[in-house]
Amino acid sequence: MNILFIHQNFPGQFKFLAPALGGQGHSVVAMRMQKTDLREWQGVRLVPYSAQRGSTPNIHPWVCDFETKIIRAEACFRAALQLKAQGFMPDVIIAHHGWGESLFLKDVWPQARLGIYCEFFYHPQGADVGFDPEFPSQDAGEVCRLRLKNLNNLLHFEAADGGISPTHWQASTFPEPFRERISVVHDGIDTQALAPNPAVRLKLNNGLELTPQDEIITFVNRNLEPYRGYHIFMRSLPQILKRRPRARVLIVGGDGVSYGARPSTGQSWKDIFAAEVRPQISDADWARVHFLGNVPYQHFIPLLQLSSLHVYLTYPFVLSWSLLEAMSLGCAIVASDTQPLHEAIRQDETGRLVGFFDRQGLVDEVCTLLDDPAARQRLGANARAFAQAHYDLRQVCLPRQLAWVEGLLAG
Repeated sequence: MNILFIHQNFPGQFKFLAPALGGQGHSVVAMRMQKTDLREWQGVRLVPYSAQRGSTPNIHPWVCDFETKIIRAEACFRAALQLKAQGFMPDVIIAHHGWGESLFLKDVWPQARLGIYCEFFYHPQGADVGFDPEFPSQDAGEVCRLRLKNLNNLLHFEAADGGISPTHWQASTFPEPFRERISVVHDGIDTQALAPNPAVRLKLNNGLELTPQDEIITFVNRNLEPYRGYHIFMRSLPQILKRRPRARVLIVGGDGVSYGARPSTGQSWKDIFAAEVRPQISDADWARVHFLGNVPYQHFIPLLQLSSLHVYLTYPFVLSWSLLEAMSLGCAIVASDTQPLHEAIRQDETGRLVGFFDRQGLVDEVCTLLDDPAARQRLGANARAFAQAHYDLRQVCLPRQLAWVEGLLAG
């Protein structure tokens, strides 16, 4: 087959699937918006495209998001026309459609089968929006803006032949009748590479060397922000540090925003909540809190291998890879009792669940588990076994992804 991938930051979620299809002998091409001089990656031919205009100044705020997606879609459309003129005719197009790029590709190649990566469908109630009362919408028209934000999804439903979603909960956010055309297959976790290592050691930038004999609490986000419960975690730290005088807290994440709104003050969420709790924490205890920023992947793995206990919190939103990676690495996990977690964290089997807003419950669960090495060992072993059984890349997810692609072609 000729297979075309679309992802504005390719490979993204397709980093295993695209090379695997190339390895099967298919001709694989990927279009991406990220600027690069690279023209091939792991057997995949790379075709860049770029937007030729920016958003319209002072455009109505409810349609700004859609205009941005149309600008990207046009850029991808015109690059696709050039690709077609060169003789490339895809049998299957696989797209992360969230940024709009793939919207017009069936107009270039009507005969191609289009499969879309269904990450999330926006809802004004029952998911992330309105979940956290601390950050209410300041505009009654937010519900209108959100409805229009789904235009890209709805227009893709008309063109797409099928979808793939990483979790059942994320798939459930999509409306019928398209939901029945979504296959649930996770992107996959390399559980062979992500395995426990009892001999692991890690040296921090300040020269401090950590070993499994240290008591280490880990918290990982792409960016430190409310969507991933950073404010809840930080507000739990004063009590945790007082009750666990040996514990070190390793916090991974950037200063930006991946989801939701930026702070109106111009500060970062990281600094806002660090400043809020700092007066409640002594200098000696604060010295045991380590903000590591964005950590290179080769250092991220030993960091989680060292973890005595891993905390993962999230709004009802997309599930982070980092949670499943922590499970594969055998971490004992305390997680928020929110819908995306229920597929992976089973209470007292693969981890412990606490209410997202229950800070005292989080403190107590963390301290209880740190006092119980046998429970942590059991939960970590169960978490790894669950990750291997349900999310293993080579044995579970990749074969199902490949079958999904074959199914797209077969209709």
